[in-house]
Amino acid sequence: MKPVLLLIPGMLNDARIWRDVTAQMQGLAEVRIADVLTQDSIAHMARDALAQVSDVEPGRPVLLVGFSMGGYVAIELLATCPTRWHSALLMSTSCLPDSAQSAAGREKAIAAFQADFETTLQAVALRGLAQPNAALQDRLGDMMRTVGAATAIRQTQAISRRSDHRAALETLTVPVHVLCGCQDRITLPAWSQTLADTISASTLHWVDDAGHMLPLEQPRAVAAVLSRMLPRSK
Repeated sequence: MKPVLLLIPGMLNDARIWRDVTAQMQGLAEVRIADVLTQDSIAHMARDALAQVSDVEPGRPVLLVGFSMGGYVAIELLATCPTRWHSALLMSTSCLPDSAQSAAGREKAIAAFQADFETTLQAVALRGLAQPNAALQDRLGDMMRTVGAATAIRQTQAISRRSDHRAALETLTVPVHVLCGCQDRITLPAWSQTLADTISASTLHWVDDAGHMLPLEQPRAVAAVLSRMLPRSK
């Protein structure tokens, strides 16, 4: 009985963000990818993601994996139904509420999405990588265009209204792995350190030569951590 991987994409991402990671996990687990494109809150994203594993039989391990905004969704799920998960991987994400500076930045991002979505997505794609990479920038651009400006704005607003779950994370007993690119300029490495410090049952992994877009930049590193998280065969 294979374990289930529930993968939650980040903002402006769809299932394609996981393509290179899932290619490394073939035969090891059943992969299910949450759809976080239509909801107006992190809580509603979490509700719909949880529904995707509602049919998993008792005793079958479910591993929770959240990337960036998907990490906020995963944190919501860890806080509200912690016993559902065998373990969790939180990538390029944070448990901190928005500062005044971050909140202002999100308002500027919404205005930019409204004014010139194409230029903004190109800037986001470039900033998300440790270094310029035309092939990865093209892949990100294609995905972001498909997701579209309206969804980007709705997701940004949902992120701004997310709950602070640090108190619940402090009491969490589920094994959690925190993964961060050393050159992440979107979710700063210090924030991943804070996340790992908040969760006593956590292991922090640093990934060299990676910015924010870990599933694209370093899919083998992501898959290696996931492989170690899988339950051992008896």
